[in-house]
Amino acid sequence: MPVSARWHLLTPEDTVRELKSDVDRGLTEAEAAGRLADIGPNAIVETARRTPLGILYRQFTDFMIIVLLAAAVISGFIGELQDTIAIIVIVVLNAIIGAVQEYRAERAVSALRMMAAPEAQVVRDGSILTCPATELVPGDRVLLEAGNVVPADLRLIEAVDLQVDESALTGESQAVDKSAAPLTDPESPLGDRINMSYKGTQVNRGRGVGVVVATGMDTELGRIAALLQGEPSTRTPLQRRLTRFGRHLSLAILAICVVIFSVGLLQGQPVLLMLLTAISLAVAAIPEALPAVVTVSLALGARKLSRRNALVRRLPAVETLGSVTYICTDKTGTLTQNRMTLDTLFLQGERRRITFLEQRQNPLARRLGQALALSNDVSADEVTQVPLGEPTEVALFVAARNAGFDKAALTRERPREAELPFDAERKRMTTVHREDDHYIAFVKGAPESVLPLCSRLLTEPGLQSLDRKRYESEAQALASEGYRVLAVACRELPVLPAQPDAAALESDLVLLGLVALIDPPRDEAPAAVADCRSAGITPVMITGDHPGTARAIAMRIGIAEADDPVLTGQELSQLPDKAFAARVRDMRVYARVTPQQKIRIVSALQGQGEFVAMTGDGVNDAPALKRAGIGIAMGRTGTDVAREAADMVLLDDNFATIVSAVRDGRRIFDNIRKFIKYTMTSNSGEIWTLLLAPFLGLPVPLLPIHILWINLVTDGLPGLALSTEPAERNLMQRPPRPPGESIFAHGMWQHMVWVGLLIGALSLIGQSWAYRGDSAHWQTVVFTVLTLAQLFHVLAIRSERDSLLSVGLFSNPLLLVAVLVTVGLQLAVIYVPMLNAIFKTQPLSLLELGVCFGLAALVLVAVELEKWLYRRGWLYVDRA
Repeated sequence: MPVSARWHLLTPEDTVRELKSDVDRGLTEAEAAGRLADIGPNAIVETARRTPLGILYRQFTDFMIIVLLAAAVISGFIGELQDTIAIIVIVVLNAIIGAVQEYRAERAVSALRMMAAPEAQVVRDGSILTCPATELVPGDRVLLEAGNVVPADLRLIEAVDLQVDESALTGESQAVDKSAAPLTDPESPLGDRINMSYKGTQVNRGRGVGVVVATGMDTELGRIAALLQGEPSTRTPLQRRLTRFGRHLSLAILAICVVIFSVGLLQGQPVLLMLLTAISLAVAAIPEALPAVVTVSLALGARKLSRRNALVRRLPAVETLGSVTYICTDKTGTLTQNRMTLDTLFLQGERRRITFLEQRQNPLARRLGQALALSNDVSADEVTQVPLGEPTEVALFVAARNAGFDKAALTRERPREAELPFDAERKRMTTVHREDDHYIAFVKGAPESVLPLCSRLLTEPGLQSLDRKRYESEAQALASEGYRVLAVACRELPVLPAQPDAAALESDLVLLGLVALIDPPRDEAPAAVADCRSAGITPVMITGDHPGTARAIAMRIGIAEADDPVLTGQELSQLPDKAFAARVRDMRVYARVTPQQKIRIVSALQGQGEFVAMTGDGVNDAPALKRAGIGIAMGRTGTDVAREAADMVLLDDNFATIVSAVRDGRRIFDNIRKFIKYTMTSNSGEIWTLLLAPFLGLPVPLLPIHILWINLVTDGLPGLALSTEPAERNLMQRPPRPPGESIFAHGMWQHMVWVGLLIGALSLIGQSWAYRGDSAHWQTVVFTVLTLAQLFHVLAIRSERDSLLSVGLFSNPLLLVAVLVTVGLQLAVIYVPMLNAIFKTQPLSLLELGVCFGLAALVLVAVELEKWLYRRGWLYVDRA
């Protein structure tokens, strides 16, 4: 079977001949059956799906999870079953959440299958029959009419007023008028191949006949499915950072435990005690609450975003937004309203706003309003009054209605008596209406079609001669600015011609003016783009639409300047990878691009170290949504395919919602960093205390049960409460985090070392004071100083820059409650007799308790001093 990627260049006769079909009778049933057996069904093929159990198993292969499971086994071995149970519950919950997210992502190709038409009208053996669309084969003659979903890729051989909505496939906001004539440009993009119709697109009006040239996975829809199936999901920055963190932490803890065990033996401590101490320290040093804190932070962020119309499909996507450096956004339905609107008028030689139509006493405004209201086939729903019809005509109808020209009322006064429907050859439409004792013909269409038929111009004073060149020049200027331009004219007739044809109706016309339509930007889009820029994020428009339209919209909303180039898909296809990589960071607008090229753009940016978000709503966006660091689909106008491929769905289709999501993503990552800073500094304090005590001539300061209690209590409630911390000041004035940046950047590792050393030193000072003072409570003192120091520390690190006084003690009530509850639990361990026996503690005197609080409070003072130096630029100056 011959295969050609250039069917649009062939005549209808050559196409049918190459496919060995018949232009009138189609294929025979026998030939169709043979081809179906050879080629296979006209269906989107799915690759073998992973089973739910397989997806669940994958969740337990992460390195950090393996470390936690090892910690659970060790905890059980030394008798700390509560730790074992806690760790296992955390790990299982995380595995279930991750498995559910991955399973949902697997459904993207299933949604693509649902776009296919279930049945098709086909001519075989000269008879019209209805057959399942899956049984179509190349060479089949298919009939199309308004409302049909195109069942396969077709080369049109007949087209009568045929218009197809291809926006989901190509990104083209305007429905495409189809023709059967061959084209001459071999490299023309899909959106310009007006003699082709593609599987999954929608017929708006008219009728046509096409011959099938591709089925199943060979169709443009099938190619997108193949891209989706072959495109791996990108790991988020947080996932990569936590994996590195887990590996480094495990090695460090192992080394420290070996040192502590060896030093204890050299000091003459019992082998079993030192073994249990080293193992307990290992379990304590593993931040088993980290997955829980990450999950809780992301889940709370997802819930907050859902209230702002952003539905998160993969939890890591919440944090990922904080790393985004480029947002590659589709135009149609994302930055624009996906609704054609009358925007500008060119009347009497100058541009006018559409409010001009409201001047009912002005003869030009009155006649133009009548033309826009009457010369269309739009009807309004009887209940909702929502206009129904072709998008361009709906836009003209709405503009006229808003200016006070009601079609129903005007039709009663000026009933339609004749019409010449629009067709792709004439590129115009004419309606004739009875008006008092004469008739009025209204003509609208492409300027190059209507202007040559006009001899005069209607102005406010009356009829004038027409400067046709001026109007032709303005039509070209408006088109270059992204407008769809129509010329509107009229002609008064004393009687209705016996033969109301083009020659009788469409000559010696009076031009009313030019009307310019556009799919307008969303009202909030310019502000959202400005917010992205202030946050250090570069917005880029990638569309299948016309370059002029793309440039006009990009300039309106602030994505591009007047001198910024627009790179078309045809130009991109001729650009080598190396040359494109050198330009990709400077490009702001791409037009007429294919799905494969969208992936190429995203990949080129990722190759430059950028972290890319991709927004879109069409089928053509789905592969790039999956490839991008985070895919963001539109919920209202978006296709199921795009939604299933995306990480996040904007329920209100509002680009501005992304800015709110970026803010929450940055806040969540900040809070995860704060938890890691808190828990690792606490663990560092415990390690320094156990490591240095023998060198200072002090006995082992903590028992294994003390270590595990501190780990359970201080890492628990206060750590989880950190996930609800409000956003830092100037959060959206910071540049994005580089995707490869360490989680310990901006002074975090230095803080963990020196504050951990301070906590250890303060604990040992408390131990030395009590031990050398012959107090029997010395172990309880060091135990209490260590616990309280960590609680003062968690209050101090609520902000990286601002003091606790400026942040406000009550601005995170959950954290305050968690700290108070933890203090209460520690006091219970000290003063409740039953707990004294379990935890090997003794009640402290008021002086001893006061010393414990006093020493621990020095941590708060020290960290506040660190932040004071930070605010003055004397510490950690690498943070913008």
